[in-house]
Order: sequence, then structure tokens, then C-alpha cells
Amino acid sequence: MISLRWLKDKNMFLRKNNISDKLQNRLQTSIQFSLNIAILVIGLISFTSGLKAQGKLFELSDTLSKPRLWIASATASSTFIATTIGLNEIWYKEFDRSKFHLFNDWNEWNNMDKFGHAFTAYFQNSFSYDVARWTGLKKKPSLIIGASLATIFQGTIEILDAHSEKWGFSVYDIAFNTAGVVLFSGQEILWDDQRFVLKVSNRFPKYNETPIVSNSGNEVSSVAERAEDLFGSAASTRFIKDYNGQTIWLSMNPGSFMSEENNFPKWLNIAIGYGAENLYGGFGNSWNFEDEVYVLSQADYPRARQMFISLDVDLKRIKVRKPFLRFLLKGLNVFKIPSPTLSFTQNKGIKFHPLYW
Repeated sequence: MISLRWLKDKNMFLRKNNISDKLQNRLQTSIQFSLNIAILVIGLISFTSGLKAQGKLFELSDTLSKPRLWIASATASSTFIATTIGLNEIWYKEFDRSKFHLFNDWNEWNNMDKFGHAFTAYFQNSFSYDVARWTGLKKKPSLIIGASLATIFQGTIEILDAHSEKWGFSVYDIAFNTAGVVLFSGQEILWDDQRFVLKVSNRFPKYNETPIVSNSGNEVSSVAERAEDLFGSAASTRFIKDYNGQTIWLSMNPGSFMSEENNFPKWLNIAIGYGAENLYGGFGNSWNFEDEVYVLSQADYPRARQMFISLDVDLKRIKVRKPFLRFLLKGLNVFKIPSPTLSFTQNKGIKFHPLYW
């Protein structure tokens, strides 16, 4: 485990040696990712070593399994504590603290972050519920645990934001977090099924490298350089952070509303997506870098919202015998399958994509 003292020394070293913000962000992201991976690996080792002998690692327990419950509780607690401490030490301590205050971030990033909140809360609720059921807990307590953990994980970030001078408590973030939790739990209560699933995709757009002159005329940059500064260069980082390529999908399964005798493919979904393009700042396309100001014209880089309609595949409805394959397909079901798609972009109209992800 990386010590918190080391993290503090690392931040002091970066500031003392004037290492760029871009490099700091990369190192901070890497360390945060490593902390989470370390906890997950510990949990996975515990899962495998403690339950492999049973030969039923990926099957639900018919009765409450205390070893599974202990492992799940320890892993969830460790992940929460490590993530909270990691975010506080690596990220929030870089900014001035303040009293609890609100922050109106509606329309920031054209609301892409809000849909991301809903997706994350939905996924955390789904995952926590499945783990609770895996331990042998009944449906009702599993639903309570899943909804509670998703709310706590997301709410903790809002509390940290609320005491940061740079941000604040966002009512809209909480609203979209709640929407994600309700979407999952409500369907389980109503149908005992997920007929509407939130998914994500990212098309990894290529950015323009044409030089952009600062307002003073003394320095040059580019859209590609700005995008890398904001979203990073690694595929894993861009997939999560690059709002210009990311789409959040609501994937609906028509077959689940039909009778069992109907021949409509049970795995075929229809998905509606939300995205955006030309976002190079939270509220506008201007930024400061090393005391220079860069501004992108709305004519050349119009910030636009996008809507999509597409076909999709509900992987968890594909029938397989092996429990591991069911587990794998359900995990991959968070990603939208590339399919023919219609898009509508502000000021551009409708476009057909033979294959869009």
C-alpha cells in the first residue's frame, strides 16, 4: 500500500520543482488508479483463495454464506476507505478548503458529467446488489444494501466537493445520482428485471493539431494539446474523461415487454444516447496556460449537444451454461455494442453512421 506520507512528499516535491500541472494530473490519476486496483486485487485474491475449493465462485449461494459476506464487506469497506482517503490526499488537498457551500454546475460540460453521475450510480447499485445476492442475502436486504452503497459512494464525493473552494455541493449531481439508483432499484421492485440499462461508449475523437495563437500573440497551442491536458492521452483515462467522444446510453429491451411466445430476439435492444462535442472547458472554450489566454471561436468550434438512436445487444440475456460466462457477459454489459446509428447534432441536423460506438 502506498503510504499517505509518501503522497504528501510527492505533492511537495512536484510543487517545489515546478513540475507542470499536466504531469501532476497524470501522476495523481495513476496513483489513484493504483490504489483502487490494489484493493480490488486483494479482494480478488481473497475471493479465489477462500472459495475456489467450493467450485462455485461465480454462482449465487442458496443460503447466507458467512465467508462470502465477510469477504464482500471487507472488500467494500477497504475500497471505500482507500478511495476516500486517496481522493482527499491526492486531489482535494491541492485546493483551498472552505465551509459547506452550494455550487451551480448546471450546463457545465453540456451536462455530460450529470449523465455520467447517473451511469456511475446505476452501475454501483447494480454491482453492490449482485455482490449482496452472491453472499446469499435475500432480495430485499440486497436492494437496500445496493442503493445505500451507491448513495454513500457518490455522496461522499459531493461532501468533499462541498468543502472545496474550487467546487461545491451540487444539487444536480445528487439528483442524477439518485436517478441512477432509482432506475436500478425501481426496476427490480417492479419487474424483478432490468428492462432499461444504462451503458457507456467512447469513440475516441481525433483532435486538430493546427496551431492556436494566444490572445497576446506570444505563444501557440492547439486543440489536441488542450484535449490531452484535459482528458489525458491513455485510452483508459480518455474513455472515462473525454466528453467529446463519450456517449451515455439508455438501452431498452423490447422483448421483455412481450410474451414468451413472441419470436422477437430477447437479446436485441434499442438504445437512446446523449453526447456532446467541441467541449474544451466546463462552461466555455477558453483557458489560461502559463499566463497566456487561449480562446476558441464558437463559429469554428461550436459547443453542441447530441442525441443518438441505435441498436444494441443485452449481453446478459444471451443464454450460456457456464456461471463464469454469465458473470463475464453481465460485466461487459456496461458497454454499448457498436451498431448502425442515427445522430442528431445541434446546428448540424441528422446523420447516419453505419457503425457507431
